[in-house]
Amino acid sequence: MAKADRLERLDVRREEVEAEYRDALIAALRVTANGQWGLFDHQKDKVARTRVAPVIAALGELADEIDGMRDTLGLEPFALHQRFMAARGPAAADAVGEPRQAKAWLEEMGAATA
Repeated sequence: MAKADRLERLDVRREEVEAEYRDALIAALRVTANGQWGLFDHQKDKVARTRVAPVIAALGELADEIDGMRDTLGLEPFALHQRFMAARGPAAADAVGEPRQAKAWLEEMGAATA
């Protein structure tokens, strides 16, 4: 019974940390949607990379914590972080800019602002 209680507490904690990750990502997406490039690292701008590095590091730490809990619980890795990291990097010349991409992510996450 004690193991089941520990796993239940761990699952509740996982949900809390996933919500924290989601909130942090939404905050970063809102900054990008308002015109500050760098979150998706499309332009390989050193200044933008330096500015956004703490955000990426914080998201990575949360994702690592989440994945550790998910592994213990026998769940799949945290898909939201994997998808976000896959969206980063060089973009095609005809791709939408980072602000529009951030707005699309916000819409998809149900966090779009008017």
